[in-house]
Amino acid sequence: MNAVIHEKAKILISALPYFRNFYKKIMVIKYGGHAMVDETLKSAFAQDIVLMKYVGIRPVIVHGGGPQINQVMEKMGLKPVFIEGQRVTDEETMNVVEMVLVGTVNKRIVSLINKAGGKAVGLSGRDGNLIKAEKMTIYKYTGEDRPPEIIDIGRVGKVKEINPEVLHTLIENDFIPVIAPVGVGPDGEAYNINADLVAGALASSLSAEKLIYLSDVEGVKNEKGDLISTLYIEDINNLIEKGIAKGGMIPKLKSARKAILSGVKKVHIIDGRIAHSLIIELFTDEGLGTQILARGGD
Repeated sequence: MNAVIHEKAKILISALPYFRNFYKKIMVIKYGGHAMVDETLKSAFAQDIVLMKYVGIRPVIVHGGGPQINQVMEKMGLKPVFIEGQRVTDEETMNVVEMVLVGTVNKRIVSLINKAGGKAVGLSGRDGNLIKAEKMTIYKYTGEDRPPEIIDIGRVGKVKEINPEVLHTLIENDFIPVIAPVGVGPDGEAYNINADLVAGALASSLSAEKLIYLSDVEGVKNEKGDLISTLYIEDINNLIEKGIAKGGMIPKLKSARKAILSGVKKVHIIDGRIAHSLIIELFTDEGLGTQILARGGD
């Protein structure tokens, strides 16, 4: 019994330097993938966020919700269409996206965190003009000496500007912001924005200590399929150009590089399928997943 107690004490003491280093630091967490649908993982995530808050960290959460949007669309007889990894978003689809992300998914996350003992507040990018968006255009290569084809994918946006005043107000009053990645365009209408890109833009705007992506993979892998525990931003282009990084990893890596160049100290891509992966990464020497740094950073 004494040995067990002693081991628990050692674990807590080993976390003390991390508590001290991260006290009052803002961390932006992109919440998505399996961690959003498995009940055990959802509960573990909420507990991790509340623990972070109680040791003095200031978490800000950005969430996705692609599978949930697809489910509702299919029930309504609408077929999800993707081009270059982006959801084609006409007006009807945008209504579904906003209804699901803001009206359902966001509220469930807020409720989970509050149930675990936190004080979470749900927002969309339209609240307080938090996320100003502009239309994203897709260009398709059609061959040498020919102009690229311009593809209109509807109300899909990219982040033009972040107005973080509302977030600073919430953070200073001990609330945990939970943000749906819906932006507001110059016409006042909603735009669907990739949650990875929103998380990166928010981390930059808030001068966050860390940007953390919860993913459905271990982290970034090399050409042999081995986990890269530490990655430097100058190596990101090589991974993308050689096709080693694929699919949803590409916007994460691009967003990570931009965030670090904008002053975010470190980006983590971790396996959200592991319960309590957030606190394992933050408060243990071993950690897990991939950390991304500027060359020579720590």
